[in-house]
Amino acid sequence: MSETVLYDHPGPRALRRARLASVVGGIVVLAVVAGVLARFYERGHFDAVKWEPFEDPDTWRAIGHGLLNTLKAASLAIVLSLATGVLLAVGRLSDRTFLRVPAVTVVEFFRAVPLLMLIFFFFLASPNTLGSYGALVAGLTLYNGAVFAEIFRAGILAVPSGQREAASAIGLRPSQTMKLVLVPQALRSMLPALISQAVVVLKDTSLGYIVVYPELVRVGRQIYDNYFNIIPSIMVVTLIYVTMNMTLSFVAQRLERRTRRQYGKAVLGTDVDAGAAV
Repeated sequence: MSETVLYDHPGPRALRRARLASVVGGIVVLAVVAGVLARFYERGHFDAVKWEPFEDPDTWRAIGHGLLNTLKAASLAIVLSLATGVLLAVGRLSDRTFLRVPAVTVVEFFRAVPLLMLIFFFFLASPNTLGSYGALVAGLTLYNGAVFAEIFRAGILAVPSGQREAASAIGLRPSQTMKLVLVPQALRSMLPALISQAVVVLKDTSLGYIVVYPELVRVGRQIYDNYFNIIPSIMVVTLIYVTMNMTLSFVAQRLERRTRRQYGKAVLGTDVDAGAAV
């Protein structure tokens, strides 16, 4: 009823205006892209000599090494960030002051500090112990762990309060309520935000360039330093990043659909069982 009152479906005129705006916007974007490509062509960035380095197997081996380093840093940082975010979110939602106050302090501090400064700090504080890889992962973990904590907290608070009250009414402890009732329901709504932040972590591994970590962007820089083909190198590296992010988004969408499908079957089965019992 509320959706009917608050939202009117667009009529024929509104749909025509929306289609017209989409077409005009698409034409503008295509014109801008065409202008940029034409400018690159005039400057010789599409000459065959600029793309010759990518015919060399050694170039692709270097790119593969950089891609592997990027995935290593991103995968470890995502896992550690998720674990850190869960711990901080639980602490922030706790009724105990000695858990909630430190969790709030840590989350607000690391959300406020620029990621670049965190990576620099860990690299300069312990260059021999952590190295460039450890400094990059540590910075990504603390910064994104604070962001994941806010995502978890918002998702859990978005669950209707009646769920918590019902769990308390049947005698579940707060920890059981969190694990069995709130988190499973919140996870479905949090999944898109979690995947979006995971994509951010993957892209932020490029900041390892500043601490001499041999990730994909740094390998691309080495290629165009050696062959003076900056635009082709940037285009190749960008294409690889876009492919990785689109793959991650595709996997996330499939996982979200599967989760919703399983949840729908579970709810349907519960309704059927309840009706049979009545």
